[in-house]
Order: sequence, then C-alpha cells, then structure tokens
Amino acid sequence: MNTKSRSDSYAAAGVDITAGYRAVELMKSHIARTVTPGVMSAIGGFGGLFELDLEGINKPVLVSGTDGVGTKLKLAFLLDKHDTIGIDCVAMCVNDVLCVGAKPLFFLDYIACGKNVPERIEQIVAGVCEGCVQSGAALIGGETAEMPGFYPEDEYDLAGYVTGVVDKDAIIDNNRMAAGDVVIALPSSGVHSNGFSLVRKVFNLAKPDMKALVAPNTRLGGRSLGDALLEPTKIYVKPVLALLEQVKVKGISHITGGGFYENIPRSIPDGLGARIEKKAVRVLPIFDMIQEVGAISEHDMFNTFNMGVGMSIIVAPEDVEKTLEVLRENGEDPYIIGQIVSSDEKIEII
Repeated sequence: MNTKSRSDSYAAAGVDITAGYRAVELMKSHIARTVTPGVMSAIGGFGGLFELDLEGINKPVLVSGTDGVGTKLKLAFLLDKHDTIGIDCVAMCVNDVLCVGAKPLFFLDYIACGKNVPERIEQIVAGVCEGCVQSGAALIGGETAEMPGFYPEDEYDLAGYVTGVVDKDAIIDNNRMAAGDVVIALPSSGVHSNGFSLVRKVFNLAKPDMKALVAPNTRLGGRSLGDALLEPTKIYVKPVLALLEQVKVKGISHITGGGFYENIPRSIPDGLGARIEKKAVRVLPIFDMIQEVGAISEHDMFNTFNMGVGMSIIVAPEDVEKTLEVLRENGEDPYIIGQIVSSDEKIEII
C-alpha cells in the first residue's frame, strides 16, 4: 500500500486517493479467487496480462462483450446491499458471449462513485469476483473512479467487459437451423438485470414503503420483495459449455432487455421463426406480482422481462433428449417451450 501518495488539496475537492489504495487492499483476497492459469499480472498495473492457451483450438476467435447493471443499482442503494450486484455485471457480459459458443477468459470492471468508501467497493468487487468464479473468468484489471459532484456520495455505477475465445469452426451462427428444431428454456433466477426502470415504477421505489420491501412475502415463498428483486442474474457458462462439447447447438439467446420478443429472434435466421407455447413457460411468482401491481399487459411483460427463462437453446429434434440430460447433469432444470417454424414472423407466443 502506498503510504506517501496523498494530496490534501485533492482531498479537499472530494477525492481521497488513500481510500482508493485501501479499497485495492481489501479486494485483493477476492480477486485471488478468480486467478486462472493464463493470468500473468497482478492487480495494480497499467494493463492486465493474460496468456492464451490455445490447446485444442485450431482457429481461435476472440469474442468480446460489455454491459452494466442498469437501474437495478438503485435497489442496491435502497437496501444498502452491494455484495451481489457484481454478479449481475459479470453475468450480463459472459452470458452474451456464450451465445456464440465462447468460453470467457478474463474480465475487467469499472466502478464510478461519488465517494470512495473502501468497504463498499470491496463488497461490489467481491460480487464481481464471485461472478468470475462462476463463469471461469479471471478478473485481471479494473478501475475505480471517484467523481464527486458527478455522482451522489452514496451512489455509483458499475460496468464490465469480458473477452472469450471460441474455435472458428465451433461458432454458433444459426446456419444449420431448420423448421422442426426445438426451443429449450433454461430457468432464470428472477428478474435478472433488465426492466428495472419499469419495476421501480410499478413498486414506487422512488418513494418506497421500506417495510413492504423487506418484509417476508408469502407469494415469494417467504422471501422479501427486496431480496427477490436483488437476486443476482444466473450465469449459464459452465453447463452450456458442457453441453457444447456433446451436442451441436444451433442457436442460443440470452433473454435480457426486450424479453422474448427481442432476444429469441436474434438467434434465428430469416425465413424461420420461433413458436413459443405460452402455457409451457414456467413464469416465476415475481413476474405475476409485477404484472398484477402494475396492470401490465401480457405482451408488454414478455416484451420487457425474461418471465422465468434466462436463456433459450435451439437444437435438432434428435438432440433434445441428450441436451436435457447433459444440462440436468450440470445442475440445470431445462424444459421445452416451443419449436422453430417456417415463418416471416421471427417469434409467435401462442
């Protein structure tokens, strides 16, 4: 820890350099959990170094992704709970690159805050590190920017960036998709990290009833509404990579902002569409609450939220049983929600 670098003038302007050093010291043990064989540098340098192991990969293609957590952060501020929001940040990035078949290699985060409270930064980074462990990615760098006057003292923003790798011949590009292929759902853990501007409006989180937010709720199995909404985004990397080793997957969609209507079509070529059976979708109780309290149409629900489906996977009919088997062996609870049909409409929910 640097004990000589301190600027009283900068501190008077609202930036405490020493708090940054303290935050780095606190997060080091968490970062150590994410180290993988390719990591060549320690936290604190000007760049993170990672050595590629290309064994078994004939034509390596790097795949990158970046995302944030969005206004779900406002709920973390309300509940003063910051140790899971980093999982969301990692999940939003790694689940995206997974859709082309990429294995995440390393991750970087960016935290901008009004005031650097080292213990809070540690909690945020602890969540990032947990997400990295779940996805097999190494946290090799990041940035914490203290920006007084730009952010309120008790607020921050969080974003991340991931790099993954896939063999060019194994990229999932939907060229082999055909009518009759089957759409399989992987359950979500909750709202994940999308649609929170609407969630905040529905539950009036600008002026919240804190008792209602933290009280046990029977509709949510005894969990509080706050806990259910803060439940981190599920990371699908390890089970899906295990599946890709055994099954020729034709398409994968990460169900994020825009729900079913925007995301499932992204994995489907022109001339084909997904026909989703509404009754097959295992809608989570939190979405029933959102729809009821907000008086939201069914269409808008499926066009905003994941509705209990965090990822969809498209395979040939003859690969369905193997797909379900492998995913179950790797801790998932997959189920069929529809099929691919010849259509000019990319998606129908019937």
